[in-house]
Amino acid sequence: MSTKEEDVFRIGKKLEKIISRKDSSSCAQALDLLKALQTIPITLEVLQKTRIGMTVNNLRKSISDDDVVSLSKSLIKSWKKLLSDPNNKSDTNKSETDQQKTNGSEGDKSSNDSKPKLTVFIGNNTTNSTKTTPNGPPFRQTSFPADTTNSVRLKCREMLANALKHEDSYDADETLFAPEELAKQVEEYVYREFRDTNMKYKNRIRSRVANLSDKKNPDLKLNVLRGSIRAEKIANMTAEEMASKDMKDLRQKFTKEAINDHQMAMTSGTKTDLIKCPACKKSNCTYNQVQTRSADEPMTTFCYCNECGKRWKFC
Repeated sequence: MSTKEEDVFRIGKKLEKIISRKDSSSCAQALDLLKALQTIPITLEVLQKTRIGMTVNNLRKSISDDDVVSLSKSLIKSWKKLLSDPNNKSDTNKSETDQQKTNGSEGDKSSNDSKPKLTVFIGNNTTNSTKTTPNGPPFRQTSFPADTTNSVRLKCREMLANALKHEDSYDADETLFAPEELAKQVEEYVYREFRDTNMKYKNRIRSRVANLSDKKNPDLKLNVLRGSIRAEKIANMTAEEMASKDMKDLRQKFTKEAINDHQMAMTSGTKTDLIKCPACKKSNCTYNQVQTRSADEPMTTFCYCNECGKRWKFC
């Protein structure tokens, strides 16, 4: 890792700490770090490896200080020029005059700067062609050499593209991948695994579509559009891996309850009238003691109400 990348990584870590604290008293420190970024000649390679653009964009959203917001927007705008001109290895913070000298006829196209742009990526190489996207955030479009005339595969790609369609609530300053290109990649990876449009292939596609369309799990789709979850990974993720945090917690809770029920079923239990059910307030209960922790820890007491069927852990 070069010294330039190390410096950007170090600044990024400090900015992430400020973002997590959301402390207005850190505005001065954040401003100093952003000014330090201005002095570093950042290239497209450094921008992709360090993901400093996302960090600065998150800082802009979390801190309301006008100076921090203004400087963050200025940095993001200058870095976006790297996406439209990936061969530019010079300092992204050079003056407007130097930019015009470097890009030649770029000044003739200044009237289109107000429109969001996307850059077309082909494999590991980036072309200079750009496209505008009306009424939405700019998309980074990745070309994937996998065209097909199979009607089933085309339908599956359409379903995936609809599931990945961006929402109006997305930040217009954020750069996202194009849903159609992502859908093409995900479908191709699934097809390569099964080599046929059989039932297993269709079930895999339906599972991706259902989870990406889930309104209760918006982070999954956004992470795929951002590129945090690559197309190859989302094509092979299990239902448990794609589930939202709430669903994962619920499944973990059900698993613990099932284990407790199984442990109680393995022993007959002891009836007692000394324990009162918290639900029906009756004293017709059965309890079991199970060693759920290490041997030097006390046993855990599980109770069962013979009247209403409630189960609970006695403390």
